[in-house]
Amino acid sequence: MSSRYPVVFIGAGPGDPELITVKGLKALANAEVILYAGSLVPQALLGWARREAEIIDTASLDLQAIVARLIEAHRAGKRVVRVHSGDLSIYSAIQEQLEELDRADVPYQLIPGVTAAAAVSAALAQEFTLPEVTQTVILTRTSGRTPVPAGETLEKLAQHGATLVIYLSVQMIDSIVEQLTPAYGPDAPVVVGYRVSWPDEKMVRGTMATIATQVRQAGIIRQALILVGPALAASGRSSSRRSKLYDKTFSHGYRTGAAD
Repeated sequence: MSSRYPVVFIGAGPGDPELITVKGLKALANAEVILYAGSLVPQALLGWARREAEIIDTASLDLQAIVARLIEAHRAGKRVVRVHSGDLSIYSAIQEQLEELDRADVPYQLIPGVTAAAAVSAALAQEFTLPEVTQTVILTRTSGRTPVPAGETLEKLAQHGATLVIYLSVQMIDSIVEQLTPAYGPDAPVVVGYRVSWPDEKMVRGTMATIATQVRQAGIIRQALILVGPALAASGRSSSRRSKLYDKTFSHGYRTGAAD
């Protein structure tokens, strides 16, 4: 290996600079060279960086240019950090970067982050899984310039009746409504979260029948998540659908349930 410092990839969270993990913050604060996705990662996050760090906005760079910067800084013996928004496991486009680093025999480390779906859940004060309502969350996107496999169309995923969290697709809201309405129905609750945890956050709540119009009225055309499913309904807070975990009659490894 040409350096003792691996290139560190950080999932920086959904936008709020305080939603970076402690481990990610430490890596960012120690970095000598930082490459960040300027179109998605807020400038405020760079406030954790050391003053003398070299900071490179990669918004205008292609894969080869980004990887070349990573390799060059690593081989110079620098602590290099690559900052992505949200969490690295979802739509982060890190895989091709890692493959290029493998070819160059450059070591790397990944630090997970808070995905935008978690930020929306917190902003709504709403759990996505509720007993007897749904125990499944599907993270997906609709087909656009990046196609989805034939078995993962929204119509097919909607048949599960689960909570759907749809990334990178709000510009196709009319098509999404058309695809999901047969399974969920026109009265199904829908939430669109725009730049949740950023200062200009917007949260739009509606139904399958109203949400497309509401999104257009709000002027939301990018950087938003669409959430659909029965768990988002106000009725999901009904006491009859509580988790058994804290039920006084429920026994588990740390507690013996009391008889009714």
